[in-house]
Amino acid sequence: MIRIVALTPAGEQLARRILRQWPEAVLDYKPKPFAQKVRSAFQQGDHLVFICATGIVMRTLAPVIEDKYQDPPVLVLDELGKFVIPLLSGHEGGANEWGAQVANSLEAQLVATTAKAYLNPVYTLGMGCERGCPLAFLERLMLEGLSQKGLTPKDIHSLSSIDIKADEENLIALAEKYAWSFQTFSAEQLTPMASLLSTHSEYVFNTVGVYGVAESAALFAAKQAADSAPELILNKIKNAKATVSIARAFKA
Repeated sequence: MIRIVALTPAGEQLARRILRQWPEAVLDYKPKPFAQKVRSAFQQGDHLVFICATGIVMRTLAPVIEDKYQDPPVLVLDELGKFVIPLLSGHEGGANEWGAQVANSLEAQLVATTAKAYLNPVYTLGMGCERGCPLAFLERLMLEGLSQKGLTPKDIHSLSSIDIKADEENLIALAEKYAWSFQTFSAEQLTPMASLLSTHSEYVFNTVGVYGVAESAALFAAKQAADSAPELILNKIKNAKATVSIARAFKA
């Protein structure tokens, strides 16, 4: 969930501008008790946008910050909407890219300080599915995955799978619907991605020759597109008939 926290009338007005772009977000205007509500939202993994002073945010969240691999992304904006600061989980949690999206929507300046802040992220989707999987299953799962990372279909470079899915009609249809290229790779091409996978399925390996289709395909596609080391930003999620993963690589 995206949660916007505003403390002033001007901040509330800015929050409502953000809501036009992210209508699924929730606005908390002057939440009380402030620290308790904010910490609770952070600990349950909400993506947080604060429209207030950076110091207030840091002092409030300090007791519940864990590490960059677990903490949700946090943005801080000034109430005039001139600057967007990815405060926590900028790289690992995706706050830099999400902050760039917010900044673009507000015509604001992104203030990012991590090492990769000035490189261009390339996002790729990897999917696996049962033969003949309905388009609705694929699309619903894909949108769920993007939502979890604060991404939209426009952020995605391509959709990929393993070569035995090259003729999977609804994977092709999904890519066409969102104007993505659809590409497939052989097990031999995907094998070097094994060390980067979140899990290794012996069943999948015995069936198709790789330990995970969605993650392997997303990773290899990102590596190809950006010509740099890829990383998973969404470990595979699944429904009854399909799996999806999102990878990212940075292009100079």
